[in-house]
Amino acid sequence: MKLYFTRHGKTEWNQELRFQGMSGDSPLLPSSFDEIKLLGQTIKDVPFEKIFSSTSMRARKTAESINQELENPVEIIYTDELKELGLGKLEGQYIADMRKIYSEELDHMRYQLDKYNPEVFQGEPIEQAISRISAVVNDAVDEGEGPYLFVGHGASLTAAIQSLSGKELNELRSMGGLTNNSLSILETKNKGNKQGYTLNLWNDDSFLQ
Repeated sequence: MKLYFTRHGKTEWNQELRFQGMSGDSPLLPSSFDEIKLLGQTIKDVPFEKIFSSTSMRARKTAESINQELENPVEIIYTDELKELGLGKLEGQYIADMRKIYSEELDHMRYQLDKYNPEVFQGEPIEQAISRISAVVNDAVDEGEGPYLFVGHGASLTAAIQSLSGKELNELRSMGGLTNNSLSILETKNKGNKQGYTLNLWNDDSFLQ
């Protein structure tokens, strides 16, 4: 079974270099819909069983726009469990301003998740984000035949995909983070509580060029 993952389209706050996080949200840029359409056309022939999307508007709009491009549109399941990593007091703030205050923890979030401790800005532990996203993926695999598409967010989806592929916390950012509208694919041949996932494609955005 193949599991497809994408990060939402680029937003106004992405362009302004602001943190969004779990509760922060901003509209997709008009140009993002062109890129979402290219992604949709790239995977339009995949016989998806369902699409799972974060409930954040930037992800919802991305999922709906992809679905419009599919040869056979499918049901979209919206769930809070696919939301972005909760960033507490950082949400809505400019990244450059927050780096002046929380430079060490922001470096850990970007490069060394095994050392990441977001308590200082009341953020969500990375383990919690990985757990909730992994549960959505595992439940989908257990309940159906797939393939599935998951539409989520940069920080949380990066960590969850890499964790599902078997990497430890200190390795989760070793391949970098997900770009907007990129495509990643995990594959599994097992069901039950001991799925093994293989990472077949990571952060491919070649179709956007």
